[in-house]
Amino acid sequence: MEFLRPATWDEALAAKAEYPTALPIAGGTDVMVELNFDVHRPSAILDLNRITELTQWSNDGGVVRLGASVPYSRIIDELSGPLPGLALAAHTVGSPQIRNRGGVGGNLGAASPAGDSHPALLAAGRDVLVEAASVRGTRLIPIDDFYVGVKRNSLEADELIRAVRIPVADGPQQFSKIGTRNAMVIAVCAFGFALHPKNGTVGTGIGSAAPTPRRAVEAEEYLGGVLAERGLWESGDLLGAEVVQRFGELVKAAASPIDDVRGTADYRRHALAVMARRTLTWTWNDYSKQIRSAA
Repeated sequence: MEFLRPATWDEALAAKAEYPTALPIAGGTDVMVELNFDVHRPSAILDLNRITELTQWSNDGGVVRLGASVPYSRIIDELSGPLPGLALAAHTVGSPQIRNRGGVGGNLGAASPAGDSHPALLAAGRDVLVEAASVRGTRLIPIDDFYVGVKRNSLEADELIRAVRIPVADGPQQFSKIGTRNAMVIAVCAFGFALHPKNGTVGTGIGSAAPTPRRAVEAEEYLGGVLAERGLWESGDLLGAEVVQRFGELVKAAASPIDDVRGTADYRRHALAVMARRTLTWTWNDYSKQIRSAA
């Protein structure tokens, strides 16, 4: 097995072009498990740990450009304001040691349906973009187009994830996860939710309940329609039990889970409906408080 250790981003792209089957490693929280258990034996390993720009982030006021290797612990400490949903998801990742090593770039590269960052990224809006680079140039992949199958993404063989561009939150966001215990657990299912009052939309993200992370599109459209028709964006008034219930049903219907060792398909559907109702209630309560404070 070849071990490649570039010192610069350009060297990393050149190495990936020369060795397109090389497996990138930064935090190693997924890669090392597969190597240790001989699940995957790549022809080459591409170590990105010397490339410091991957551990940096910037905020231009409207979009956070999050380097692929910014660890979850820093997302929690430094980005809970502009990216609250992602910060909440980061809290649920593994142990403190894993949160100090793992990052969103690795989660995206693995493209596991159970990846904790995926529901939050989907809920953050359709303007979330994955920055993929190669010696041929850089392209921006919309988050909705990134997941193409079980543990498969839309990266070309010579591409590496450089960063993710995420709109700064303009409303409350939430994340909920069900597991077999409280910590260090792979999600049985997960749900991300966000309110986007500036453009009058809502965002959802379903994890570990379909072949790929996905949105609950009908649920988004239903709730967005109710909020607009009833003037609730402006008033912040109560949603009503029937709206919350219907939203949960539509989220449940959007999933296509399977039975596996972590849970049954029926349980996942039930849990998603509960999480959808709860996260909607939490975020709407926060939004209503903001409206009242502004008034």
